[in-house]
Amino acid sequence: MTEFPLLTVVTFLPVLGALVLLFVQREQEALLKGGAIVASLLTFAASLPLFFGARGADFSYVDRADWIDAWGINYHVGVDGISMLLVVLTTFMTPIVFLGAWNAIEKRVKEFVILLLVLETAMIGAFVSLNLFLFYMFWEAMLIPMYLIIGVWGGERRLYATMKFFIYTMVGSLLMLVAILYMATQHAAQFGYMTFEYGELFRLNFPLQTQLWLFAAFALAFAVKVPLFPVHTWLPDAHVEAPTPGSVILAAILLKMGTYGFIRFAMPYFPDAVQAAAPVMMVLAVIGIIYGALVAMVQPDMKKLVAYSSVSHLGFVMLGLFSLNEEAVSGAVLQMVNHGFSTGALFLAIGVIYERRHTRLIKDFGGLAGQIPVFAVVFLIITMSSIGLPGLNGFVGEFLILLGSFKNAAATFQRTGSLTHFLIPVLATSGVILAAVYMLWMYQRVMFGPNKNPKNQGMKDMNLRELVVMAPLIVGIFWIGLAPNPLMQRMDGAVRKVVQQSTGKSRMRAEVEPPARVLAAERMQPAQGGKVQ
Repeated sequence: MTEFPLLTVVTFLPVLGALVLLFVQREQEALLKGGAIVASLLTFAASLPLFFGARGADFSYVDRADWIDAWGINYHVGVDGISMLLVVLTTFMTPIVFLGAWNAIEKRVKEFVILLLVLETAMIGAFVSLNLFLFYMFWEAMLIPMYLIIGVWGGERRLYATMKFFIYTMVGSLLMLVAILYMATQHAAQFGYMTFEYGELFRLNFPLQTQLWLFAAFALAFAVKVPLFPVHTWLPDAHVEAPTPGSVILAAILLKMGTYGFIRFAMPYFPDAVQAAAPVMMVLAVIGIIYGALVAMVQPDMKKLVAYSSVSHLGFVMLGLFSLNEEAVSGAVLQMVNHGFSTGALFLAIGVIYERRHTRLIKDFGGLAGQIPVFAVVFLIITMSSIGLPGLNGFVGEFLILLGSFKNAAATFQRTGSLTHFLIPVLATSGVILAAVYMLWMYQRVMFGPNKNPKNQGMKDMNLRELVVMAPLIVGIFWIGLAPNPLMQRMDGAVRKVVQQSTGKSRMRAEVEPPARVLAAERMQPAQGGKVQ
């Protein structure tokens, strides 16, 4: 355990802020919003040492405390080069969401800021958990505040959207719980003691058929969260009905829980199943890329268009993960971060004009570039980022994913002589073109042409608060696009280990802390009657 439990502080600081805000009167809305921003900024500041200190394949900033040790349930957290990036992304986006929601949330402000701070702790906890029981607790804890954020502050069909979100997520999560319990009991059967420790469960070696069932259970839970075609249908409804801050958190952070689950658990734990399922997963990813893009093209609602674009963009991430080489997986991890910047910024930008016009229908706009030129420039940068313009963040991730996908197809061709696998990267590349079509078409219809609608002619340009909200996202878009190496260096070792584990080239050594080792030794000692306990 580290001398100072930095990771524990980062994880639970938002909840501490929420507890403080419980004692603020609900009428003091400015104080509640300001307090939430301060709590989230302190969390971000506390997380910065992780970015500069955590890199490579090994877990660092590890904190551990005994909990229910007899069952192998302990508080055990740590970060490597992959999870660190997602933790910092979470702490970076949360204060931006609070500041962006300053005018978006007008009722029950106290409940909203407290729920969002609790959600931040749950998200960070899921990214850092190194005990599967602890991970499952944080995973489920995320569901409650997000359910309430959509259900209380959402649109007219919010109850339908929340029920759909809840049912989809719960079904997948319960199957994952069954798989986790099976792994823990199998560990008890083979080694004499039950454990949910992440490292120790790598000692299990299941046959292919068992791996396939366990992989399917984990994969369904994570695929729903991604969301991967065909279990994606909850996402557009949730995005459309959620308030702007809910949509931003959902797109920027929560969807990454699914892809992170694959890279942290489903892929390294079951390498034989991953090899068998990879072609199917890649096909589903490509279907998602093209389907999401085509459906986005015909959406009349800007928010729904961006929601379907997420289905397409996360399809690229899934394609990268199951290409199973370092280039593609590195691109997938980077694209997880990129999507948080670009799509989060898109929802914030749509929220800016929604606050002025209270409509998101594309047909209600036109010619806004002449009316609100600063917003037009900001929106253009974000649009180009989402498309993947070279020099902006989206290009780097998509390029690495496609490069790795072609490399995978070439390796398959060398083994089998079949050109079929080249269809996957070729079709995926068409998604880049389709993204340019639907994003530029939306931008052209909203920003250019005659400004005929009288309601648009009095619109005010972005104010200082809105510029402050967008500025760090735009800086990040250019920074990652022009100089991605600081992020790549931090994830390289962890990505290499995941690829080796997922392809069966290495099995992680079980990292058993002294308390667990001592407990196991005690259990294996012969009792007075000469039998093993």
